[in-house]
Amino acid sequence: MEWGRSLGGRGASWVSGRGPRSPLLVASRLRIGVPLTLLDAMLVAGSYTSLLAVRFDGQIPSAYSHRMFQCLPLVVGVHITSNLVWGLYGQIWRHASIAEARRVVLAGITAGVIIYPFDPLESFPVPRSVALFAAVVATMFMGLVRFQARLFSWRRKVDRTGTPVAVVGAGVPGASIIREMARSPMSRRYPVVVVDDDVRTHGRSLLGVPVVGSVANLERAIERFRAREVLVADPGADQILLRTAMEAAERAKVPVKVFPPVHELLTAAPSVRDVRELQIDDLLGRQQVVTDRESIRATIASRRVLITGAGGSIGSEIAAQVATYEPSLLVLLDHDETHLHELSARMPPTVNQQLVLTDIRDRVRLQSVFERVRPEVVFHAAAHKHVPLLEADPVEAIKTNVWGTENVLQSAASVFVERLVFISSDKAVRPSNVLGRSKHIGEQLVVSRAPAGARWCSVRFGNVIGSRGSVIPTFAAQIAGGGPVTVTDPHMTRYFMSVYEAVTLALQAAVFSSGGEIFMLNVGEQVNVLELAERMIRLSGRVVGDEVPIEFVGARPGEKLSEQLQDIDEEAHPTNHSAITRLVPIALGGDRMDRTVEQLGLLAARGRDDEIRRLLDELTITDVETDAARAPMVPFGGTS
Repeated sequence: MEWGRSLGGRGASWVSGRGPRSPLLVASRLRIGVPLTLLDAMLVAGSYTSLLAVRFDGQIPSAYSHRMFQCLPLVVGVHITSNLVWGLYGQIWRHASIAEARRVVLAGITAGVIIYPFDPLESFPVPRSVALFAAVVATMFMGLVRFQARLFSWRRKVDRTGTPVAVVGAGVPGASIIREMARSPMSRRYPVVVVDDDVRTHGRSLLGVPVVGSVANLERAIERFRAREVLVADPGADQILLRTAMEAAERAKVPVKVFPPVHELLTAAPSVRDVRELQIDDLLGRQQVVTDRESIRATIASRRVLITGAGGSIGSEIAAQVATYEPSLLVLLDHDETHLHELSARMPPTVNQQLVLTDIRDRVRLQSVFERVRPEVVFHAAAHKHVPLLEADPVEAIKTNVWGTENVLQSAASVFVERLVFISSDKAVRPSNVLGRSKHIGEQLVVSRAPAGARWCSVRFGNVIGSRGSVIPTFAAQIAGGGPVTVTDPHMTRYFMSVYEAVTLALQAAVFSSGGEIFMLNVGEQVNVLELAERMIRLSGRVVGDEVPIEFVGARPGEKLSEQLQDIDEEAHPTNHSAITRLVPIALGGDRMDRTVEQLGLLAARGRDDEIRRLLDELTITDVETDAARAPMVPFGGTS
């Protein structure tokens, strides 16, 4: 039953613990809440008279009964007035929360404080013990009336015709999800068991659902309570927890549902509506990335920021995150008009953005953009990145990844860009392909082209999950088509990281930069690509081999079986972030770099693919070590 009714728009903000705003509103509240007001009056009167009778074993002395009935209207009036002041009328109590419960208690305390010393007839109408306990009892009954829908809704609303769910996590998110499932029959789920690694929760009950042990016990819990689905309740669950839950669910042959990562949720609190299937991205890219947001804000806020390759997978994520730090101007530069337009539409309306449709190969146009905008922070993410394509067409790799980078760096130096971050790759370490060698040259250019005092650096990424053309979307498309899933080599391994995590760490690295260094992102252990393919097939609900075959096609030209993020000769230093390591690059001599870049540019202009390959092959690690021995290490901060 719901006794109170809402005032709608006329008085929705009246109750805040501060009292009524006008006599008319008070009257309106009382009129709309007449049924609840009358019930409160009866509860107060009944509480005082009943306790008075109990106090005297049912035989109330006439003196007390006379005075009591004289003062009872005043006592009732005090309680009703206190309830009114604390906003206990005109509420929709079906949706009441702890805030409303607090007001019920405060209203009772206020009335009790007024009544306890009250002595209108120079003799207290009831024994003071009765007055004290009657105020408490009346408050309890008034609270019970208001919260009866909440107090008894559990047994009334649980719909056990849906899917029985094993919930992973007994913390705040778990409690919230269990409560929502109990209240929302439309979710078609009901919780039957909870597991959590916190031993303090074991053997207890969470909102009526037993907590039976740790996540390691999940398979047994599924079987014992006949769960037909596993729900990981924490949006911040890391890879280890998700992998453990998935393996237990696979053995029990039930599906796993998760919430998107916190940064992807549309609301602050997770809802059953947000639940989705477990994806391979969750198992590879759910590292807990914590950054010093204030230091990043201090680096970006109120500054002019330019992003090259802004329409790409990495560039668009850089743009999205930079936008949250309130730059004075965000310049989005890309040569693809469609990607640029789509990115612009996703930017918050409060961001002062400027779109630049141009190619970093166009030195004249790029220079004019830098002179006009005069950016203070630059993220250089524009690049060609697909290994097989660049192996087949090294001319294009040189034009964009080498000469395009040279154009960006020269334009940045001409207007003294204070901070510049070059997005590099693990393939730049002991490079074995055109992409890796072009990225290695880019790292060297950042060192040699930085003006004195500038904080220019490179950040090495591993494989970014979900980026265009990467292995995971390729596998997903092959699985959707029934296979075969093509794996190059059963022993091939790769580093994986979500684009959100990688960019978050890149922004933090920009803060750490003092100039001339390379930042390595510590993204965990390498993942076996064959195991990745098998897991993706199982997550799709199909059987490896029988329903979706796997075919080995051999490593493509230029591919390694495993990648590295650090050369063995690069000196490593920790930073203030456990996931970011500062590397001192092995610097090529300045003259050598200038000659190489000039030669590559001439060969690219003439379309000499084979000669470019030979020149790139000469840039082996042995040559780098020889030049490094002859040339002094470029200090952080660079040279002019």
